[in-house]
Amino acid sequence: VQLQASGGGLVQVGGSLRLSCTAAGRTFSGQAMGWFRQTPGRQREFVAYIGEIGLTTYYKNAVKGRFTISRDNTQNTVYLQMNNLQPEDTAVYYCAARTYRSGSTDSRQYEYWGQGTLVTVSS
Repeated sequence: VQLQASGGGLVQVGGSLRLSCTAAGRTFSGQAMGWFRQTPGRQREFVAYIGEIGLTTYYKNAVKGRFTISRDNTQNTVYLQMNNLQPEDTAVYYCAARTYRSGSTDSRQYEYWGQGTLVTVSS
């Protein structure tokens, strides 16, 4: 599976961005999808995941109520809508795919990764 993430950019505190991740090369609907993020010098951390048909979602506590993960299996795309962005959300965001019904908070459970898209929140 090849994953292509996009949608990052520079936004002010309280602003919004929508990240997209489009998959190619394998049946997308059979993949649970996750979003992770990483800042320099720190380990990649879990942000959100969504199950293979979109019924199950799970979020990092710090983003609950602000971020929404969704997917469109007809477009082979997963989204991360990010609202009320804060400086601590600044990171490179990665999408990942796992050949399993449900997602995981453990990055080691994902087989495929996108290239990352940078989100910068300025104050």
